[in-house]
Amino acid sequence: MKPLFLLTNDDGYQASGLSTLIDIARGFGDVVVMAPEKNASGQSHSFTVDYPLYVSTVVKEQGLSVHYCNGKPVDCVKLGVEHFCSRRPDMLLSGINHGSNSSINILYSGTMGAALEAATIGIPAIGFSLLDHSADADFSKSVPFVSAIIDTALKHSMPIGSALNVNIPAMGSDKPKGIKVCRQSRASWLEAYNKVDDEQGRECYLLAGRFQCDDNGQGTDQWALENGYVSIVPITTDFTDTDSLRKTRRIYESII
Repeated sequence: MKPLFLLTNDDGYQASGLSTLIDIARGFGDVVVMAPEKNASGQSHSFTVDYPLYVSTVVKEQGLSVHYCNGKPVDCVKLGVEHFCSRRPDMLLSGINHGSNSSINILYSGTMGAALEAATIGIPAIGFSLLDHSADADFSKSVPFVSAIIDTALKHSMPIGSALNVNIPAMGSDKPKGIKVCRQSRASWLEAYNKVDDEQGRECYLLAGRFQCDDNGQGTDQWALENGYVSIVPITTDFTDTDSLRKTRRIYESII
């Protein structure tokens, strides 16, 4: 039996990155796509609770069905698994995102929110991102790497509850040098809200800011990407800070 893949993204069902991922996944098995109707970037792990979800089908053929809904990436995973896959998917693929989801960006990413949602219910999941925000981004050089990573993940069982965060550098005429498995670098967004007037003259605020990373030593995803490598960071929904668990237990378990 061919593997069954559930695909989604956060850039919307018409995004070229998703089209590239569909083509790659079809080389391995059957594909069900459930993606947002429009761009849903920055939705993290949020899902819809205050309005009904509607689904439209745009492709229905042997080995491929493509659907979109008015929800968020996590909604897409939930709907796809429960109502649109003929059986439990063998793998969830999310992306290929337009723009980086390395470092702290994973916290805000709808692409990776979808991957982690699948991981929470025991479905192997991989989120792919290309470091190019443009609508006409060239995904061609990422294809061999995405294909090889999917092939390897199918051959080697992924830990239950774990997903892979894959980021691919945009290198112009060059191709990535290889793959590095990394830890997530520590970084932050220095946020700012610019005060402006809207078209009606009302005062409002627009989000602005810049990415700051001082943790880009060898072994981090930022180092890998800056040096021309595809980065892979294994991630999990377990937020426990295991490094400080013993110290925290010692401090707080004796206070009362």
